[in-house]
Amino acid sequence: IPWNPLEIGELTRAGGPVREIADRVGATPGQVALAWLLHHSPVMLLIPGTSKVAHLEENVAAAELELAPSDLKELDQVAQED
Repeated sequence: IPWNPLEIGELTRAGGPVREIADRVGATPGQVALAWLLHHSPVMLLIPGTSKVAHLEENVAAAELELAPSDLKELDQVAQED
């Protein structure tokens, strides 16, 4: 079942938490989301869908992205909000 962790743009909008962290670390919001998920479990199986090689390369690069503890904490808090 597909799941959109970025809430269909709500978290990645200008001024949104994921976008702000992405801008700060020089990454895309998608990379930040993938890096955050990988932080929680490096053996987690992520299945991002893509139809373009550039998007695949972007997704793979997320594995090398290291987020600061403060960024991880902020993303954890956002994930807990309903």
